[in-house]
Order: sequence, then structure tokens, then C-alpha cells
Amino acid sequence: MTGLLLRLAGPMQSWGEHSVFGERDTLSFPSRSGLVGMFAGAQGVGREESLERYEGLRLLVRVDRPGVRMSDFHTIGGGLPRERTVPTAEGKRRPEGATTIVTRRAYLADAVFTVAVTGPGAEDIGPALSSPHWQTYLGRRSFVPDPLLVLRDRVPDPEHELRTTVPLPHRRVPEGRESVEVDMVSEQVCPGEADGRAVLNDVPVSFASARRRYTSREMRVERTAVPAALVATSIRAYQERLLDYVVKEHR
Repeated sequence: MTGLLLRLAGPMQSWGEHSVFGERDTLSFPSRSGLVGMFAGAQGVGREESLERYEGLRLLVRVDRPGVRMSDFHTIGGGLPRERTVPTAEGKRRPEGATTIVTRRAYLADAVFTVAVTGPGAEDIGPALSSPHWQTYLGRRSFVPDPLLVLRDRVPDPEHELRTTVPLPHRRVPEGRESVEVDMVSEQVCPGEADGRAVLNDVPVSFASARRRYTSREMRVERTAVPAALVATSIRAYQERLLDYVVKEHR
């Protein structure tokens, strides 16, 4: 099935699934809601518009580098006059000296993911991401993606490419090894498969600010063997192989 291949990499990225105001979590891989939000923003789909066009998309995520899970904190309301600080749940204002709120936010540092996107409408997403209507980001507006976001567009079988052809970042591979294992996050779950299976509440129904809604999906994280030849021998070699992979599509 025709689709595209994306590379999600940058200094920081965050893919929340059940965040609340004071605690912003992140999954260890890109969420469906985060990716659909990226596609919708690139295509100029407003928050009040229907997301039905994305329901038939299928996502397969390869964890090229899991990154390091980290967290920091942000303060809200500090240094402002009391009448301009964040209100309490009762609608009142906090007393002097207690106007600052601390929020904690988790993110992945130095992570790399490659995503195969297939299904109806996938052929329109690549061109939009290459020239987005609204800025593309990795889960939060301040998390800008590295170059080479769209690796290839209108690929006949992007899932096969992901398993056999797309380069992997440098890692240690024992001499003589013909394959390496990577995590694959798949939406295709067969009955009776229990290992790595989970249910996530990350399928967006509406992004409207006052009535955001999500439904659940089943997914599975599976250790998958891919050719060791995909692994670059250095950081420089990885960059060169990625560029060569992208350029070959246009030759």
C-alpha cells in the first residue's frame, strides 16, 4: 500500500498520552494523536474541523534510538501582580507569596524514530509536511524536528522499506552479525498475541480547544530483526547514507 516514510529526530520530543495541567507525560514512542496533529497542522486542518480523513491511516514506528527520558519543571505566574496570576479551582486568586505554580514536563532527549504511514490520504501528507501550513513540531511547539523529516513520499510499500532499507543510526554490532533487533510499534495486533500488547487512549476524535476527545486503540511493541547492514558505521556515515537514501528517490 502506497505511503510515506518520516524520520522524527531532534534534541527533544514529547508524546503525551494522559497528561494533565501540572504533569505532562510522554510515551517512549510517537503517539497517534501527536502524529495526526502533525499531519493536520501541515495540511491546514483547523482545530474545529473533522479528523475523519485520518481514521484509515496505519502507522508503523521503528525505534531507531530510544533516547533518554528526562523531565524538567516550568513555573507559571511568578513575578506577576496577584490579579494577573493563575486562578484557583474556585476562581479565586492565590495569596501573596503563593502565586507561582510549578508544572513538570517529561520528554525524550536525542531520540530517533522512523515511521511508515500508509492508508487513504497518505499520498497527500508528504507534500504538506515538506511545505507545512503551520509549523511542524515533535509533540510540543518548542521541539523542532531535525532536517530530513520526510525521507520518501509515495513509496509503494513503506513498511517493507522500513524493515529492509531505511538506514539506522550508528550502534555497536558484533562482528559477523547479520541482523540486529529494533523495537517496532505496530497497530496490527493478532488475536492471541499478548507480549508487548497494550491499549492507548491516543486516537484523536476532536482537537477543538474546549472539547478535545480521544478514543482507544490496541498496539504492540515487538522486537524485530532487521539487516545489520542498515546500521551506519559512524554519525557521519549515517548522515551521508540518509541523504543518499532521500536523493535516490529523485534521481
